[in-house]
Amino acid sequence: MKALKTGLLAGALTAALAAIVPGASAATFVTVGTGGVTGVYYPAGGAVCRLVNARRSEHGLRCSVESTGGSVYNANALKRGEMELAIIQSDFQAYAYEGKNGFDQPFPEMRSLFSLHGEPIQLMVRKDAGIKSFEDLKGKRVNIGNPGSGHRVMMELIMKHVGMTNGDFSLTSELQSSEQAAALCDNRIDAAFWAAGVPNGSTQEAAATCGISILPLNGKWAGSFLKQYTAYAPDTVKGGVYPGTENDVPTFGARATVVTRADIDEEAIYQIVKSVFDSLDEFKQLHPALATLDPTIMATGALTAPLHPGAERYYREKGLIK
Repeated sequence: MKALKTGLLAGALTAALAAIVPGASAATFVTVGTGGVTGVYYPAGGAVCRLVNARRSEHGLRCSVESTGGSVYNANALKRGEMELAIIQSDFQAYAYEGKNGFDQPFPEMRSLFSLHGEPIQLMVRKDAGIKSFEDLKGKRVNIGNPGSGHRVMMELIMKHVGMTNGDFSLTSELQSSEQAAALCDNRIDAAFWAAGVPNGSTQEAAATCGISILPLNGKWAGSFLKQYTAYAPDTVKGGVYPGTENDVPTFGARATVVTRADIDEEAIYQIVKSVFDSLDEFKQLHPALATLDPTIMATGALTAPLHPGAERYYREKGLIK
C-alpha cells in the first residue's frame, strides 16, 4: 500500500510509533477533525475511527478523532494539511470548495467521502426571555457561535438576510457549542444558535437542566432565505426528542459530510469507506443521529466536492453509483 500523504506532524508520529501489522509494512495514522465534544461531530468521527481501527490488521490504518472549532476550522485545517479527514456541514463544504461566504480562496483539492446525518438548526431560548420569533432576538443576549464554526457563519447569513446586526443584541457572545447550555441555564444568555444532528448533548443538557424552548424557523423570511441559499433545505426537530418539546418544530438545515484532500492515498480512502459501509448496521447504532442513514444518500447526497477516487471505487463496486 502506498504511504498516506500526511502533514509533518502525522509523518513524525508515523516514524516514531509505526507498528508492524499483518498485510501492511507499518501503521499509518489518520486524524479526523470533528467539533465540540457535546455535539454530534465528535461521536460521529469517533464512530468512523472505531470501525477503521477494528480492521487495523487488514489495512494498517490507525484512526484518531480530534475535537475542533467546527466546520470552518476543519476546512481550513484540512487545506493546511493538519488533518487527513474532516466532518463539515454540506453548505460549508460548498463554500470552502468554491471559495465564498467566509472562505477567501477556493479549495479545489477538497474531495468528498460520504454524507452523514441531517443537521437542523436549533435555536434554543430561555422560556422566560419572551422570545417567540427570530425577530424577537433584538434586545436580547444572544450567543452567535465561536469564530471558525459553521454555526457562526450560518448565523451571520441569517442575520444579514433579515437585516439584523450584532448591535441589535443587548449582549453578543461567542461561546463554543460545549459552553452554551451552561450559559443558558446560568442565565448569562437568552438564546443560543446552532445546527447539529438530533439528538445532541448540548440541547439535551439545556432542555433537561433549565427548561428551554426550541424556536421555529419558518415563515416568509425563512422561505426567501432557502430560495437564496440553496445548500439548505427544510427540516424538522421531532417532538419528544428533547424534554419539554412535545410538538414537531419546523426549521431548516444542512447535512454533515466527511471530506478529505485529493492527495490522500486512494487505497487508504478505499479502506476507510469500506470499513464504514461494510459495517453500516453497527455504525448506525453508535449514535442516535446516525440511526436512519441510507447508503445511497450517503454516497450521493449533499456532496459538492468531487468524490475521492478511493470512495468512488468502493461505491462503483457496490453499485451505489454508476
